[in-house]
Amino acid sequence: MYFRHSDDIWRDYPELAAGVIAAEGITADVSVDQRIEPYLARASAQLAEGPESDLPEIRAWRRAFARMGLKPTQYRCASEALLRRYRKEGMLPRIHPLIDLCNAISLAFAIPVAAIDTSRIGEGIEVRYARGDESYLTFSGDTETPPAGEVIFADADGRAHARRWTNRQSGHSAVSPSTTSVVIVAEAMHETASADVGELVAAVENELRSIWSIEPRTGMLTATSPQFEF
Repeated sequence: MYFRHSDDIWRDYPELAAGVIAAEGITADVSVDQRIEPYLARASAQLAEGPESDLPEIRAWRRAFARMGLKPTQYRCASEALLRRYRKEGMLPRIHPLIDLCNAISLAFAIPVAAIDTSRIGEGIEVRYARGDESYLTFSGDTETPPAGEVIFADADGRAHARRWTNRQSGHSAVSPSTTSVVIVAEAMHETASADVGELVAAVENELRSIWSIEPRTGMLTATSPQFEF
């Protein structure tokens, strides 16, 4: 299996930094409450200094969304949406141990983190511009067709597993209680993105080892090394 960004994406967004983690042996019968507390505390400290829109990680994604022709205050990257909700409500709903962990780490780093059930993605995923004939399943069960030119997570079967790049994942490949294998992706575009994504990947790797006693595979993607195989 693979995860990659198309050459067009690297050409148009050369500032992109991306890290990928592949893991097997995920279960839903663990508690991550104590493990996520330091990440939530880090997020709280950042938000105490100012709104999420002031963070360089969020500003960079807002610029990217504007370049994609999207209104940044209408469509937000996943980490901004999480930070905004956390700032208003002081908590995030518990969904699944892995999702809860990834959400907390995303909050702490202000970087979008996607967790995808690999049993639902065929041969793999490419982040690319939509052709206009792909299908996307919402969490409510509706099917949408992303317009041509939208950045999506696409598999070889023409299914979109994320829309508007880091805006929203698909219900088709979302982590569920039956999920055992995942690919986790972090993407950023701010000035220190490469170092920060590397630190985030290391944090996820450490947590997977500590919580599930598994050995994940990790990698950093670049324009010259755009594909992670697992």
